[in-house]
Amino acid sequence: MFATLRPLPAFSVFTIAILLCLSVSGCHKKEPKSPPVTQTAPIERERELQPLPPQTSQTRPPARIPMTPVPPGGTTLDDIDFIATHRPIQTEQGLATWYTAAPGRKAANGQVFDDDAMTAAHRTLPMGSLVVVTNLKTRQSAALRITDRGPFVDGRILDLTTAAAKSIGVFRAGTAPVRIQVYQVPKPIDTGGRWCVQIGSFSTEDSALALKKQLLRRYPTANVIEFPGENSYWVRIRPEGDDRTQAEEIAATLRPSEGSAFLTRLD
Repeated sequence: MFATLRPLPAFSVFTIAILLCLSVSGCHKKEPKSPPVTQTAPIERERELQPLPPQTSQTRPPARIPMTPVPPGGTTLDDIDFIATHRPIQTEQGLATWYTAAPGRKAANGQVFDDDAMTAAHRTLPMGSLVVVTNLKTRQSAALRITDRGPFVDGRILDLTTAAAKSIGVFRAGTAPVRIQVYQVPKPIDTGGRWCVQIGSFSTEDSALALKKQLLRRYPTANVIEFPGENSYWVRIRPEGDDRTQAEEIAATLRPSEGSAFLTRLD
């Protein structure tokens, strides 16, 4: 007599099916893909550590200064976090004021000027620098980005947008003593850079053109231009290669009959 076959328990059939499935390559569990790494630090930070090549006639920078964009509104929450976890690399004190511009006018960094952005104008800090400005009278402070050049007035070191001026209590006062703490720069402060001397303001175009002719004779290798400003005229002299040492010498020795000479960084 043949022995009667007993059916396997249900759990045994299930276990065997699982084992068979695991032995087949098509049944293995796929691992989820890792999310892409987000670049949180701007690429420009790496460039701070790279030496700049020497200026020669073959490597002379182009006349046009490339745009240095900043985030909408000027600063971001990442900028605030950076300030909270780092110390300033440079500090400066002096008088600040505020300014505005005609609609559509571009700031020196190449972007359209925005009254509502937390930005400011400085004559020599690298374009795009992240700073904290403190009103020394009210102790109010705000994080800003440098996007423009100025102020071209003796005794003043910073021009604020309307929004920036209101945030630290300068708007109603017009001017105020401030402290500028520099936290981040896209390019070195003390080396390199592209420099010029801006002279003015002149009340008439004839006065600006007369100085331009004098400078062209005195500095034949420099680029000298005359251009209109807000109800005034200006002259700008860019030494060969936008060299800082030459620009500093020109600013120190030039004594215009009208206006003043200001050492200015272009980039």
